[in-house]
Amino acid sequence: MPASARVKGRPASPGYAEGRIHLARDTHDSDYVPASSAEGETEALQTAIAVAISGLQALVDSAAGDAADILEFQLAMLADDTFFEVASGKIGEGVQADIAWRDALDEEIAGYLASDDEYFRARSADLTDIRDRVLGALTGAGDAVIPAGSIYVGDDLTPSAFLSHDWREGGIALRRGSATSHVSMLARAAGVPAIIGIGAVGLEDGASALLDAEQAMLIAEPDAGERADFHAAHERYLKTMRDADRNATQPAFTADGERVEVFVNIADPSEVDAIDVATVDGVGLMRTEFLFGGVHGLPDEDVQYMAYRKVLEWAAGKPVIIRTADIGGDKPIEGYSIVEDNSFLGMRGIRLSLRRPAVFRQQIRALLRAACFGKLKVMLPMVSVPDEIDRAMALFEEEASLLEADGVDHAMPDIGIMVEVPSVAVQPARFSRAAFFSIGSNDLTQYVLAVSRDNADLSELADPADPSVLGLIENIVDAARAQDREVSLCGDAASDTRLVPLLLQTGLRKLSVAASRIGVVKEVVREWRKADPAPGLRHTA
Repeated sequence: MPASARVKGRPASPGYAEGRIHLARDTHDSDYVPASSAEGETEALQTAIAVAISGLQALVDSAAGDAADILEFQLAMLADDTFFEVASGKIGEGVQADIAWRDALDEEIAGYLASDDEYFRARSADLTDIRDRVLGALTGAGDAVIPAGSIYVGDDLTPSAFLSHDWREGGIALRRGSATSHVSMLARAAGVPAIIGIGAVGLEDGASALLDAEQAMLIAEPDAGERADFHAAHERYLKTMRDADRNATQPAFTADGERVEVFVNIADPSEVDAIDVATVDGVGLMRTEFLFGGVHGLPDEDVQYMAYRKVLEWAAGKPVIIRTADIGGDKPIEGYSIVEDNSFLGMRGIRLSLRRPAVFRQQIRALLRAACFGKLKVMLPMVSVPDEIDRAMALFEEEASLLEADGVDHAMPDIGIMVEVPSVAVQPARFSRAAFFSIGSNDLTQYVLAVSRDNADLSELADPADPSVLGLIENIVDAARAQDREVSLCGDAASDTRLVPLLLQTGLRKLSVAASRIGVVKEVVREWRKADPAPGLRHTA
């Protein structure tokens, strides 16, 4: 590799980092000292699993939202004896514990990666995490140490490794990866610069490097000119972020004076504790899947009621859109969701809720009760035909009547739908019973382009700026205006400053974004002028 080299990847999380390259180590390199008997090997593996569970639990206790969900899934998998039983069987055949555990998990990981189901392919990272944490406990290697301020370079990065490290001043460049992977999602939430897909390029451990995640570029051993350009771009970025933080509580108006409402997406009620309600116009998407599955099982009505009430009281009268459980697809829940050959086109979202009415009714009752404490709006996910809205509304009305008969305080919220299925996007006028539309850009892009959002090899095709996707968004906005219906967008596209001008050009004036992107999205809105061509506006080509 030349003294100075530029490596191009794909953006995963914006920002800049400067430091030395830290090449990921092979977690299998550490020596394992085998016990003198099969019983001793089995006991050593049991102890290592217990150590791994304890370490994961400590991370769960300090995590919230999506991070906690990921770790709780791993805890549930480790608590299941399936992998231990496979490994102990190999130990009984004379295989030492570290090899037996590695082989047991590698077989499962290979099966996940070869699956036609996007969910299982995405979850292979969790299995890798579990494998490596137990191996680390077995060999005494523990968690891999990433030096502070480093640019981490590896094939991928496990969720627990990300959450165990202090990323201040550091960054990530992955050879593979996906913008929708767990580590990319966690990096965006934490504001850690990250790029993916740099390929199998040779890089030297300890080499000085510049990571420009805005341009998805890693520069190894930069020359003086490259450093100067990098520092200038970084300073412009920092100024933008400072302006964004300073003006975050101010409403967002375009350069033409049009008001654009900016809402926040949350996955766990605890997230609002770190968000100043003055910076947002409300909650554009509260996911409820965090309540289901993991180590908690299915939640009862009161658990849900308290979660919803907390967010509504925090919002202090501003609207809060709570999405009913979007389970299935890439979010299966044991004992609730249905195992299918093609889960993304199967029983998920509202389809599953209507198939499991007892569980759905509990959620409805909790929502009706919580509606007394704020401006609640309920969103139904994965609606594909109008009948699904009718059936859901009938259940809301039935449960409201039962609460009324029992003398329980409640209120009927507006009920809208998430627009993520092409049947809705193509003919939105058919869904006139929906009180509002909220566009889910992630799934809409996936379904329109027939590209799995979890497939790293196809990530360049999964582009919400594709003319077909933008054209459908514009169609939805036009139809909503004709019906005097509110319309917003709550997918990842709203948090991407490169895409915000494109979304505004379609006519959208309500965006719901990740908490870390509130200020910077407002700054992009303030600079936008309707007469200016949006950069890269491809759907007009």
